[in-house]
Amino acid sequence: MFLRQLEPRTARTTAEVLNFALWPLAILTVLHRVFINAVNYHITNDFTPVYNASLAFLNHRPVYNANFSSTDPAYLYPPSGTLLISPLALIDPEKSRWAFILVNAMALLLAWYLLLKLFNYTLNSVAAPALLLAMFVSETVTNTLAFTNINGCLFMAMLVFIHLLLKRRDLWAGVALGLTIAVKGPLLAPLLLIPLVRGQWKVFITALGIPVALNLLAWPLIVDYKQFWTRTLPYLSEARDYFNSAIVGNAGYYGVAEWLTWTMRITVGVLVLISLWLLYRYYREDEVFYICNTSGILITAAMLLGPLGQMYYSMFLFPMLMTVVLRNSLLRNWPAWVAIFGFMSYDKWLSDRWQSIGRDLEYLRTTFGWGLLLIVVFCVLGDRYLAARRDGRLEAGKSLDPAWMHPEWVADEPEVTLAPRTKAAASY
Repeated sequence: MFLRQLEPRTARTTAEVLNFALWPLAILTVLHRVFINAVNYHITNDFTPVYNASLAFLNHRPVYNANFSSTDPAYLYPPSGTLLISPLALIDPEKSRWAFILVNAMALLLAWYLLLKLFNYTLNSVAAPALLLAMFVSETVTNTLAFTNINGCLFMAMLVFIHLLLKRRDLWAGVALGLTIAVKGPLLAPLLLIPLVRGQWKVFITALGIPVALNLLAWPLIVDYKQFWTRTLPYLSEARDYFNSAIVGNAGYYGVAEWLTWTMRITVGVLVLISLWLLYRYYREDEVFYICNTSGILITAAMLLGPLGQMYYSMFLFPMLMTVVLRNSLLRNWPAWVAIFGFMSYDKWLSDRWQSIGRDLEYLRTTFGWGLLLIVVFCVLGDRYLAARRDGRLEAGKSLDPAWMHPEWVADEPEVTLAPRTKAAASY
């Protein structure tokens, strides 16, 4: 039966045409990204400091002794993360790196499948190859594999968290999120706001308990445990002016005045708070829409407004971007996709002919992309709110969507008998 699916046939429908075209493109792109691009040498190497730290941990040598004056990647995982990733050093560096690439690739494929299931798509749908291709041509997936970063595993854990949260399996949802916090600290911690406002308190037991327990377990095993808290953690709270697409990072690079930097951060922060409030008040019953958009806003805000935001963190926005398939999506407009191009495209804008302009475009496109995405979401929600208020449709917990976005609403409304028009009404 499986082999019959591979039999060359002439497509008869538009869906078949798209499937026949997209599946080969998607599969070959995945193979290229995993086995060619990722295995090739890259100047940026996130794996070596992690491997060296794991090796030092297993041999009871200092772990937190990175040189922060260098622009090379430094080891920044918390003690709980050191404990979890230490098995990497059980084999030689080259084979360990290849294994880590494969683990991340498999995690990304599982995340792709979970994302399809989240929006009720099957592997037979056109969405399956389209999403797979979109993920693996993006900068975030390409460089996560090439730099051999752990973000693919964290993204899978995020999708597991969302699925379990929707199924009200709160303790297990907390386990998934807690492991990401244990490995990479606060990167996905803002997602805790979602169970908080939904009243899913049990999530916090495991989401916070697991990192605390793992840190306590790692304490006697790491010879320089205190160095993380006294040296590495303060460095993480600082905003560096290189490889940093957060507002404060690019502001530092271009020498923007501090008052203007804070003005931009506060202004965007206000837009974020208003967007989150509108989503909670009017969309919380539409669970997939609410959770995916809220998670995207929270993570984008953390990357843009925090001390460090790197382009390949945009992977965690895929659930929000996938909402474009929903009729009431906030992203069905061209400015949203200008923003998405800014932080998802693998294209380089560095120019040999126009060096200054090209450098600015390359360094700023991620920052502007994240910022524009938050502005678009705020504007769409704000426009829907104002339209609903004009029409008298404001009601807590009820969607701001106009009726044309939901044809089923019209079918459910009671039939209204209209009185015959008068001549005056007819002429009007």
